[in-house]
Amino acid sequence: MDEIKTNITHQQWAIGVDIGGTSTKFGLVNHRGEICYAGKLLVTGRFEEPGIFVSALHEALLPAVANIGPENLKGIGIGAPNGNIHTGCIEHAPNLPWKGVVPLADMMTRKFQVPCKLTNDANAAAAGEMMYGIARGMKDFIMLTLGTGVGSAIVSNGHIIYGHRGLAGELGHTGIRRGRLHWSTRLDGTLETYASATGIAHTARLFLEAEPTFSLLKSCRQEDITAQQVCESALKGDKLAMSVFQYTGQILGEAIANFVMFSDPQAVILFGGVTKAGQLLLNPVAEHMEKNLLPVFRNTIKILLSELPDADAAILGASALVWDSTIK
Repeated sequence: MDEIKTNITHQQWAIGVDIGGTSTKFGLVNHRGEICYAGKLLVTGRFEEPGIFVSALHEALLPAVANIGPENLKGIGIGAPNGNIHTGCIEHAPNLPWKGVVPLADMMTRKFQVPCKLTNDANAAAAGEMMYGIARGMKDFIMLTLGTGVGSAIVSNGHIIYGHRGLAGELGHTGIRRGRLHWSTRLDGTLETYASATGIAHTARLFLEAEPTFSLLKSCRQEDITAQQVCESALKGDKLAMSVFQYTGQILGEAIANFVMFSDPQAVILFGGVTKAGQLLLNPVAEHMEKNLLPVFRNTIKILLSELPDADAAILGASALVWDSTIK
């Protein structure tokens, strides 16, 4: 349900929009990260054309924009799969109903009559973390979003690295164990193959096939096992489930060591449902990161968890694009 959360008098506001494969979250956010209005559109099957989606979003937000006063709306920020900051387009997103290249930022600007910036969801998360979260004041860090897939953003000298074509920072698709665990529709043996929620569930199924001893997970149909079930079992002391996170943490830690040595960050910030495993994941990540770093890097890199609230993080991240003058 949409909700009013704070006083809206005499303030500027940004619209933050997070587009996912099944739903779109949106809200009005001020520069302190206070949300005065939030809502959701269910995407599946309803918006086969992006123009219909933009119109529906405009209709849903119109009363809230009228309430704050259109003159107080500074702009729109959008985080979306395959969103390109340079072009303002969603480019060939595999999990959205719109195929090809969609000039969504331009469409939103024309509909709402305010500037719109669009990037991918991981870059938006990094922008949100810099403005509202644990990365406030940081100039150099790596953001990893551990959800259904693995997203990432690299921040250097206070700027998100977008690269020549706006495609930089796809650390989730770097090769970690080539030739193994090819569940992904993209490349085999990538970090996403192991460190995502999907990858953790897949690892658990493989461990169950190979391990004859008792596990709480054996009461589940193997094809229905989720990362959340693995996490809950591990937190109850289930040894097999704990070993899944040990294994996942090792691979993630080794990958982070590589990322650290090419970008020399102050910290690596983790966000997403997978992080709910807490120290079961973080301890092996830190151990294997340190083991695989050159001595000059050891004991200098912090591994931190996002401070943004789960329910609002995506909206906050997208809205931060509006306030960040370094993002063109």
